[in-house]
Amino acid sequence: MPRPSRYLQRLAGKVAIVTGAGSQGEGFGTGKAIACVFAREGARVALVDLDAERAELTRRLIAEDGGDAFVCAADVTEPDGCRRVVAATLEHYGCLNVLVNNVGHGAGGGRLEALPDGLWQRVLDLNLKSVVLMTQQAITHLVASRGNIVNIASTAGLRAHGGAAYGPSKAAVVALSRELAVMYGRDGVRANTIAPGHLFTPLVAQFVDAAGRERRRRIAPLGIEGDAWDVAAAALFLASDEARFISGVCLPVDGGVGEVAALAALEMIAAEDEAKADLTGDTP
Repeated sequence: MPRPSRYLQRLAGKVAIVTGAGSQGEGFGTGKAIACVFAREGARVALVDLDAERAELTRRLIAEDGGDAFVCAADVTEPDGCRRVVAATLEHYGCLNVLVNNVGHGAGGGRLEALPDGLWQRVLDLNLKSVVLMTQQAITHLVASRGNIVNIASTAGLRAHGGAAYGPSKAAVVALSRELAVMYGRDGVRANTIAPGHLFTPLVAQFVDAAGRERRRRIAPLGIEGDAWDVAAAALFLASDEARFISGVCLPVDGGVGEVAALAALEMIAAEDEAKADLTGDTP
């Protein structure tokens, strides 16, 4: 979707932490897009990334749009890093209303016996441990503000994608979010998950070619490709007061791919090929 151009100050007065707020390459990854949209909607944002230079690029974009953000370089797989992020946010802004656990690792695909040594733990650390540790440090302050948590998982956590580490790590994030919603609901804290599907982001561009993008597009009922702005729009809604009665949900942002049966998807693609053949006169 195009970068949003209309804003309604839905997060005015809020303070948010967004992990993974830099992008690995030119363009907008999910964390960068979420941070920019939150800032344009009135939030003051702590931009967390292991690479301070990547987060600084996000901060500059926010500043150019008149927003308020600061960079906090930290390893969110370590307790001290998470503790420092929350402390810095409180020092800058005095409170915390929204925690977006976006940082993640896309590796961990393929068969179990081929999983490189150490990769399983690395994927779990980035995709799950970081969520646990950041939430541990932030939860007291979220209770105080009756704030909320938005965790970024993946459709790989809802349906098998053939990955021995990545899918299970994201499934655990979905389950953790449900537990948090129940655990802290009486404290007024909401916890929800977004499960992005086949997005095109700077990170994806590093390992998916044009043919792969076309396959991903065609498998979804909507027949279009998602991007980071689609996830940012979903995160904005869940973080805002408009979602005050929504907690414990997992919202797929996937063009409907998670709801289509395999045979239906194949028939859909075959019909598209047939329609193209009728237009061009080629035999499919």
